[in-house]
Amino acid sequence: MAAPAGSITRSSRRGGFHPVLQSLPLALGLLAAPLAAWTQPAAKLPRIGFLSGTSPADVSNPAGEAFRQGLRALGYVEGRNIAIEFRYAEGRLDRFPDLAAELVRLRVDVIVAPGTVAARAAHQATTTIPIVIVLAGNPVGDGLIASFARPGGNLTGLTMSVDQQLGGKLVELLKEAVPTASRVAVLWNPMTAPHGVMLKPTETAARVLGLTLQPVGARRPEEVDGAFAAMSRARADGLIVIPDAMFSSLRVRIADLATKGRLPSIGGLIDHVEAGGLMCYGPNQPDLFRRAATYVDRILKGAKPGDLPVERPTKFDLVINRKAAKALGLTIPPAVLERADQVIE
Repeated sequence: MAAPAGSITRSSRRGGFHPVLQSLPLALGLLAAPLAAWTQPAAKLPRIGFLSGTSPADVSNPAGEAFRQGLRALGYVEGRNIAIEFRYAEGRLDRFPDLAAELVRLRVDVIVAPGTVAARAAHQATTTIPIVIVLAGNPVGDGLIASFARPGGNLTGLTMSVDQQLGGKLVELLKEAVPTASRVAVLWNPMTAPHGVMLKPTETAARVLGLTLQPVGARRPEEVDGAFAAMSRARADGLIVIPDAMFSSLRVRIADLATKGRLPSIGGLIDHVEAGGLMCYGPNQPDLFRRAATYVDRILKGAKPGDLPVERPTKFDLVINRKAAKALGLTIPPAVLERADQVIE
């Protein structure tokens, strides 16, 4: 006898429901699974804050690209398993405190702070978010870390703490490359504390070599043209550019002004030469930023920044731009060329 419409029947199997009704929970579960996966929130990407002294338009920024290369080598792909929040000072170092505070409000997982001014701004903005410094001049003397071996607190990274001796080396190399030089200008930033310390050994080396040194300060980008005008009035015949985040952001402008002023120039970072300057001598800048990525990786995996020793540079490169020498009508002595780690033709 047929069952009345709407009634529930048992299957012909003992104690079992109808096969269609038996499979209903499974079907509903299969339908629910994609829905649950679709509504489940995506995993939060680790976010790295990066304080840059340059501008967003500076597509050739070697520091940012080297840092990305370091991350990629460790398996991080921007937008897939990591996010980078760049904040640009555009050559104005007084913007760093506001930019650092903005990164703190975003609750980034790590802040990368290139240079002393950026490192100090990040350190003042947070005592909890880990900070990785790069190229900071004197982190112990500035009170940023307790020691190189055990920095303590929330800050670690890579320093340029040798820059007191670096100034004297820049003077020596410039004199070797330009033996006729007698009056050398020094472009420095009074807002960057280690610059003042670096000037003393630079002046000492100049006296030993019989050079007259002319320090010319520039605090803001708009002061750089005036600084070069002062060098011209003083009849400088050589230029030393002390490494600085603002000068890096203005590297093309500085190199152009040096060429127009017939000033053979030497800087402490490779970006000076790549922009058209004559020479540079200092730590390998791209390598330091690639190594900074390893600090970020260790911190994201649970390491405490205060337990990670701060590294000092161990390798220094001499790079010479022969194209710039030609534009200046200058012949670099063969002995200097032979010592170069890289020659840009």
